[in-house]
Amino acid sequence: MRAFSIAYWVFIVLCCIPFFAIALVLFVVTLPFDRRRVVLHLFSCFWGAFYIYCNPIWHLRVVGREKLAWRGPAVLVANHASLIDVLVLFSLYRPFKWVSKAGNFKIPFIGWNMTLNGYVPLVRGNQRSTLRAMKECRKLLRRGMSVLIFPEGTRTMTGHLQEFKDGAFFLARELGCPVVPIAVHGTGDCLPKHGAVLRQKMYARVEVLDPIQPGDMDKVALRNAVRAAIAGALERGKGEAREAEVVAA
Repeated sequence: MRAFSIAYWVFIVLCCIPFFAIALVLFVVTLPFDRRRVVLHLFSCFWGAFYIYCNPIWHLRVVGREKLAWRGPAVLVANHASLIDVLVLFSLYRPFKWVSKAGNFKIPFIGWNMTLNGYVPLVRGNQRSTLRAMKECRKLLRRGMSVLIFPEGTRTMTGHLQEFKDGAFFLARELGCPVVPIAVHGTGDCLPKHGAVLRQKMYARVEVLDPIQPGDMDKVALRNAVRAAIAGALERGKGEAREAEVVAA
């Protein structure tokens, strides 16, 4: 697995060069008529998902994609267990803007493409950066775009769902747009935080849950409702996996 992991990461790096070249051309060609950069983002979805398709030990299924609208503001929130979460969430193939760690924007080719897409950088723990990110998310939502946020703030160390931060839910309440919970199953055991060696085969599933309208809920109630929805989906997923193992045995 160590040798396979090294070869795979080298493959990712080498692929970034032609993919970024295509992204740059798309950015220039579509900018006059695609101000939301939907075409570029959908290509970026393919770029990210391509690494899933090409990995023989990774398998992915997306459930509930139809619950994501092509137009209109929404705050998408997902649990975060692994670096691979980014790749599997690109497989949603719907327009949205990532809110991502500012350091990722400095990564050659990948970070440059994030800038071209107009994704939102955030320095964790920096109040000024947080305010800038919130301001940019408001602008995007008011223009009818969706934003995708990891409300845990960082990848879990234990595999358990962490507490959610308030930002995503404050935005949804303020702008009256729905929150779409997304449960990501099966990525943490394959590549946990602080690991670069792929551990085992991955059978991942991205499960888009029913949108939750803020209604009369305050941000705390909304946050708790969304976290409960994702926690319930993850628990059901573990139960289904255990049942499958019993049947296979």
